[in-house]
Amino acid sequence: MAEAVMETIRHPLLVLDKELRVVKANRAFRRMFVVDRREVQGRSFYALDGGRWNIPKLRFLLTNLLAKEVCEVEADVPGIGRRTLLLNARKLLDESNDRTLVLLTIEDISGRCADERQTAELLRQNETLVREMQHRIANSLQIIASILLMKARAVQSEEARMHLEDTHQRIMSVAAVQQQLGIGRLGEQIELPSYLSRLCETLAASLIGASRPISIRADVAETTVPSATAVSIGLIVTELVINALKHAFNPDTAAGLIVVTYEVAEPGWRLTVADNGMGKAASPHNNAKPGLGTGIVRALAKQLEGRAEVSMGSSGTSVSIAHESFKSALA
Repeated sequence: MAEAVMETIRHPLLVLDKELRVVKANRAFRRMFVVDRREVQGRSFYALDGGRWNIPKLRFLLTNLLAKEVCEVEADVPGIGRRTLLLNARKLLDESNDRTLVLLTIEDISGRCADERQTAELLRQNETLVREMQHRIANSLQIIASILLMKARAVQSEEARMHLEDTHQRIMSVAAVQQQLGIGRLGEQIELPSYLSRLCETLAASLIGASRPISIRADVAETTVPSATAVSIGLIVTELVINALKHAFNPDTAAGLIVVTYEVAEPGWRLTVADNGMGKAASPHNNAKPGLGTGIVRALAKQLEGRAEVSMGSSGTSVSIAHESFKSALA
């Protein structure tokens, strides 16, 4: 019955004795390699077909079955040509004769390997296209920002100038977020501490003049997030930092500080941007209507399945975006 089952198996299969002589070669093996049963029966496996299988790494496989049981080899198959074959070896105990046998299966994986190579090439091409697109977008953002700044300097209306400058800042912030992610690959995991630290440094350099004694600090837990999530977090941080720089500090502020914090409590997280500015007591903007930045932050928070909370007091303002599962994770 065992021999009958062997004959029905689709993949080439050999049974070898402890000296690696062929005890049985199934029909699939004989058909693939165009051999007769009598040509292989009792012969050393390494001597078959002029030494086709006398390959160092295959010898290692069969000599060290406990160390490694699978190996991939290249071999010429009659009528087909060069193929990639996966050989899988297992020890068997023939209880009737109290002897150890080796069961060796041979699988043609050439098609699978070709598909994997094609997929890898497509991924490489897509990554190249994405990088080129990022480069073009960065250039376009710089051009648009420059045009807006020129227009802001040329217009007579103070209100129009403020709107243009505000739009210019937001475009520059998007460019800063993209710049920090430019070194990463599409869909990869981003190290959040280094990403947010670099982003804060970029924002400080581009948005804080030398005459303003304000600093931005990142205090971020060691964690990684998908690149798409990092983009949303980066945009939220940028909007909140811009808002703090606009409204939190007096012109005569001696030592302004904005702290970006990211806490993790699996599976939740909380992002906080806090400042030591005027806060609720002195800020003239407490009754101001929510602007474009507030809408952007709320939309991004919703996209991340988070909820925004604002805390204002005499010691400054704190805005937190907490994932829905953060509080339950702390409980």
